[in-house]
Amino acid sequence: MTADARLLLYALLAVIALVVLIARLKLHPFIALVSVSLAMGVAAGMPPVAAVKAFQDGVGNVLGFIAIVVGLGTMLGKMMAESGAATRIATTLIDLFGERRVHWAIMIVAFIVGIPVFFQVGFVLLIPLVFTIARRTGMSLVKIGIPLVAGLSVVHGMLPPHPAAMLAVAAYKADVGRTILYGLLVGLPTAALAGPIFATWISPRIVLPAENPIAKQLEGESVAQMPGFGISLFTVLIPVILIVLASAADMTLDPASSVRAALHFVGHPIVALLLALLFSFWSLGRPRHFTREQVMKFCNDCLAPTATILLVIGAGGGFNQVLVQSGVGGAIAKMAIGSHASPLILAWIVAALIRVATGSSTVAMTAAAGIVAPIALATPGTNAELLVLATGAGALVLSHVNDAGFWLIKEFFNMTVPQTLKTWTVAETIIGVAGLGFTLLLSLAV
Repeated sequence: MTADARLLLYALLAVIALVVLIARLKLHPFIALVSVSLAMGVAAGMPPVAAVKAFQDGVGNVLGFIAIVVGLGTMLGKMMAESGAATRIATTLIDLFGERRVHWAIMIVAFIVGIPVFFQVGFVLLIPLVFTIARRTGMSLVKIGIPLVAGLSVVHGMLPPHPAAMLAVAAYKADVGRTILYGLLVGLPTAALAGPIFATWISPRIVLPAENPIAKQLEGESVAQMPGFGISLFTVLIPVILIVLASAADMTLDPASSVRAALHFVGHPIVALLLALLFSFWSLGRPRHFTREQVMKFCNDCLAPTATILLVIGAGGGFNQVLVQSGVGGAIAKMAIGSHASPLILAWIVAALIRVATGSSTVAMTAAAGIVAPIALATPGTNAELLVLATGAGALVLSHVNDAGFWLIKEFFNMTVPQTLKTWTVAETIIGVAGLGFTLLLSLAV
């Protein structure tokens, strides 16, 4: 057996071990991820100390951003819930679309909000609406939640200005504007298929526990003095607006401009969420006459349930890093290049294999773009913009236990590992396959 084949075998065994330990033996996901990550690193030939260091670095890299985003986003969600803002937005959406189509509304909102923001930011901004709508309509959390994550995931993987998509645009020498236009044409039907359509089918087959600790904190209650729809929507969209302004400044202003630097600062996801949270204390707290002590209590109360979530997400990032540093991604890339497929198919295959092995859509997309770009540039007639979309679609396929996003969805929705595999993993795979299919269809026209 070659060294690359051995690495791939170890990665497969590690994934199987995680599923068995968590789903069958009921070991806590955090403990299972730490144990399997270190064992995988040592088995792959890494010195034990290097395996520990890789795991530690992976945890730090993930939590350095996600912990702050989840913390600030959860506090903002708690303010929306306690003030009645989440209920106001949910009620308006239900009235506008009707209860039977509200899951379509959530997908559209997620698609719009997700264009300028990271997946995790959009998720923590919108999850209070999902909990509130589920309670008010009696719909399954899965039926409303899967359209949310499908909309966010599609734009995260396929559309600039997301970092991985922008890197792929640069690697393939694609046009940003055309990539966005084609991304919308491919992304909307893809999100519809993986979101509302799939959720309608799978939701009756998934029975969630009656109690959800996060939902208790973030679902809005009916209140007598709810803030208006406009101010409620504006408050939750502040991060989106600031991030859009920062992206626009990058494309239109001189790099030395002080205005660009200022917009870049306020448009950073962490700063944008912080400003939205501080604004919410006034915009949402004032109509309810919340005291400083009440606001402090809300912030403290909502953070407690996130501790386990953050540990598990961090451990998922550690597992991801061990896989990357052990050479699994490189082994897959070598295997894919020998397939001699068309550039669109090759980009999808390389990104999908790296995604399955490492768990990171960003790593998969950036690595695949670097691998495929020289081949694509040497192949006449290759559409660079469609190549970005094919790479993004492949980078989203088959999210499982080595993906930090898998654990984020599992913990917030209070699902078991098998339930998360049947919902989130299948939805992501639908996005990957449908995204490639619609991209190939579009290639016939452009």
